[in-house]
Amino acid sequence: MGVRVCHVTSVHPADDVRIFHRECLSLARRTGADGQPSYEVFLVAPNVDDGEREGVKIRGVELPTGRLERQLFLDRVYRRAAEVDALVYHLHDPELMDLGLRLKRGGRRVIFDSHEDVPGQLLTKEYLPRWSRKPLSALYATMEREKLKRYDAVVTVTPSIVDRLKQVNSRCAMVTNYPVFEDTPHQWCEREEQYVCFAGGVDERYMHENIIESLQYTKARYLLAGRSFIPSYMEKLRSLKMWQRVEYLGVLPPERVSEVYRRADIGLVLLDYSPNVGYHKGTLGVLKMFEYMMAGIPVVATDFELWKEIIEGEQCGLCVNPHDVRAIADAINHLLDNPTLARQMGENGREAVRKKYNWASQEQVLFDLYDSLTDTK
Repeated sequence: MGVRVCHVTSVHPADDVRIFHRECLSLARRTGADGQPSYEVFLVAPNVDDGEREGVKIRGVELPTGRLERQLFLDRVYRRAAEVDALVYHLHDPELMDLGLRLKRGGRRVIFDSHEDVPGQLLTKEYLPRWSRKPLSALYATMEREKLKRYDAVVTVTPSIVDRLKQVNSRCAMVTNYPVFEDTPHQWCEREEQYVCFAGGVDERYMHENIIESLQYTKARYLLAGRSFIPSYMEKLRSLKMWQRVEYLGVLPPERVSEVYRRADIGLVLLDYSPNVGYHKGTLGVLKMFEYMMAGIPVVATDFELWKEIIEGEQCGLCVNPHDVRAIADAINHLLDNPTLARQMGENGREAVRKKYNWASQEQVLFDLYDSLTDTK
């Protein structure tokens, strides 16, 4: 059956894009020179029934109903993971760091997957009192240093986090959330109305207020899809004067998101400068930009150093300060007023994903890491 490996999450759903659709499925489909599976893949995840999906064996753990039960829940996560009796465990949440050390004491090999810059995240958490954010960030960074140095390997998503975590654990690999390339080119057609789009988190990080305000200086309508976890923020957006130019589509399954991209002339990904993304440096951990590129539509994105290097280098869109409403509008207008340029940028982005910014390149990094931990050839 191949080497038994087990991914563990206490927070993410069992169908999480990075955990299940990227890492678990890639490992489950890996075969050796003899054509046999290289890995037998398990996934322990919250609130899901036991079963098997596309070759991945799922083991569910029921979520607690209250905060006081959280430690008992984590104990159940540990027991379910230990029952799998895998050689390699791949953990995806900060609260599982101690669980990983317990598994290592049993002789297992353990990987920690840092999806975010957690010390940076803690500096901007609205639910935390402002006075507590820096101490908590420093405390987490200390815990990270002390615990992750004892892990067999660390995986993360962007260069700035790699640079930090390599000082903690020399075996640190970057596995980025690039899309699985799909050969479905964008179909351009003449339309009476022109659209910009976004599908993802409807929260303050993505500067939706500024995007909606910028519509007054353009002729575009805004296709907006996604979940808002803060009702007051959604109410604030609905109260804006230009909300009348927004077509809010709610939460959509993946196949419907593709329909949004097909309707759109431009994809927007205006992430705010924040500690979690290295302020002006930016992150490669955001899939949205690469989804637009693969869909064949030009991108208007935040002028992060990392994103500018890609977008300007591949000539697939425009970068702006996300706080500058007129700059956002000017970028949208430039692309809408120059359809030949916009289409060429869309084609450039799609070709860049086909050649470079795709999951196949990251899958190989994952395979190399697992092979080194398991002596798999």
